[in-house]
Amino acid sequence: MMRIALLSSLAILAVTVAACDRKAEETPAPAPVPEAKATPSDTAIASAGAAVDAVTSNPPAAGEQGGTDQWRKVAKADDQDRIARLGGAWASALKEAGVEYGAMIDTHGMLLVPKAALPGNLQPGPGTYRCRTIKVGSMDGKGLAYVEYPWFKCSVELTPGGDLILTKTTGSQRTRGLLYPDAENASRLIFVGAQAWGLDEKTFPGYGAQAERDQVGVFERIGTDRWRMVVPYPKQESKLDVLELKK
Repeated sequence: MMRIALLSSLAILAVTVAACDRKAEETPAPAPVPEAKATPSDTAIASAGAAVDAVTSNPPAAGEQGGTDQWRKVAKADDQDRIARLGGAWASALKEAGVEYGAMIDTHGMLLVPKAALPGNLQPGPGTYRCRTIKVGSMDGKGLAYVEYPWFKCSVELTPGGDLILTKTTGSQRTRGLLYPDAENASRLIFVGAQAWGLDEKTFPGYGAQAERDQVGVFERIGTDRWRMVVPYPKQESKLDVLELKK
């Protein structure tokens, strides 16, 4: 199982991950249930509101992966490629959204700044967090270029075996997976997990069980008690998803 203690020893390794601007063609997948009836102009969405509860609370994942501290042994090739193209996803998404929503993007400070990761004390402690998703850029260039959702709830668990698990526990688009150390960049963790859609699903699919549900992202600390998980080229809706976590 992954040991958090490995993070300190991995911090001595530093290799730059190459990023490309091209986007690989995706196989069309069923669309998930919308997170909320949100548009960028909604006052409730543009401001930080109270956490919104749904019907689930930290359900277990089915077939949750583990048993290694190397995320590349778990993530599929196309998902590894998404992580490699993180820089291109940031550039393309911000360019598209900035035309109309630049002022809103600026209100978030370091949250939507590509190279905002802070070193040291990377992982959040176990517990419950407020979290929200911001979608930047549209997947096909035809949809909304910026959507900001209300606050929901997330949790962080440290298992007895040393695995660090991140779960978005409420809302109609929920995600759960492991946070792995990254030997190539000590200032980030790599998320590998899968999504549950709708309020009727009480468990999460295992990573790799349903390709359209799989999700990978880069987890970074961007401030005091503030983190983000950046999902480059998600399989639905947007060019870039940013999940913000705050105490």
